[in-house]
Amino acid sequence: MNGEERVKRIAVLTSGGDAPGMNAAIRAVVRKGIYHGLEIYGIKRGFSGLINRDLFQMKLGSVADIIHRGGTILHTARSPEFLTVEGRQKARNFLLEEKIEGVVVIGGDGSFKGANALEEEGIATAGVPATIDNDIPLTDYTIGFDTAVNTVTDAINKVRDTATSHERIFVIEVMGRSSGQLALFAGLAGGAESIIVPEDPIDVEEVCNRLLRGIKRGKLHSVILVAEGAGGGLYVGEEIKRVIRMDVRVIILGHLQRGGTPTAFDRILASRMGAKAIDLLLERKSGRAVVCRNGCIDSVAYEELLSRKKLSWDDYHLAEILAR
Repeated sequence: MNGEERVKRIAVLTSGGDAPGMNAAIRAVVRKGIYHGLEIYGIKRGFSGLINRDLFQMKLGSVADIIHRGGTILHTARSPEFLTVEGRQKARNFLLEEKIEGVVVIGGDGSFKGANALEEEGIATAGVPATIDNDIPLTDYTIGFDTAVNTVTDAINKVRDTATSHERIFVIEVMGRSSGQLALFAGLAGGAESIIVPEDPIDVEEVCNRLLRGIKRGKLHSVILVAEGAGGGLYVGEEIKRVIRMDVRVIILGHLQRGGTPTAFDRILASRMGAKAIDLLLERKSGRAVVCRNGCIDSVAYEELLSRKKLSWDDYHLAEILAR
């Protein structure tokens, strides 16, 4: 502790898009904090809750029976006001008035930018990566990604049944913004014939050639996975129909991918990451995000997360080989 006074009061908030496993992370923060004799406070509706002073103390019972629940019991919301200097000062003043000595921020890249903004206002923070996009660099996995991959894979399995029955081509659009991580992993797990990601420009001709090759060898159906940031499912579906004039159906999974019971992997990852966030604040190592690398829980400075996470090209090419 370097002779400094011991941390006593820590708050936790969730921000950005919800992800399965956020509740498990909240639970870990609360119970690990209380174990170390801390007072833990929940902030409702993300950074908006800081400005609106929406704070309450959390006890052991506050997080009972939530590890298996999707979404976030603290809720989440956008906060345009927090993007302003005045809004951030409001948040800072509120935390100082409440004698909050550190804030655990659970969310994605936008949430970490918000956490960094609090750091600049003199508030200690620790970040926990939770996003189904898995687009945070320097961590192998983010909370919620594994559950979302399983959700999309299950959808692919169900679509294949009707695709085979009607001998159709199905285009499935998944979330991911500018990242193709979700599309790639779910496509590899679900055996998609083509995976279209933002990191690789769309080549509809090649997709169609692959479809035609499959048809020639007797393939009765095809499933194409498209990340939303790669042009979208409707565009890809129309382009395929234009080129090969076959029956193509488009499915946009949308927010279905965010919900559901988190997998065991996400619950364990969230528990380990939430506990690590408490350790960082106790050790006064603020301004850092928890990461998982090669199975080990570590932390990195927010500045190191500003770069974009790279797609696993080895897995991408493997998916292409196995789809032949």
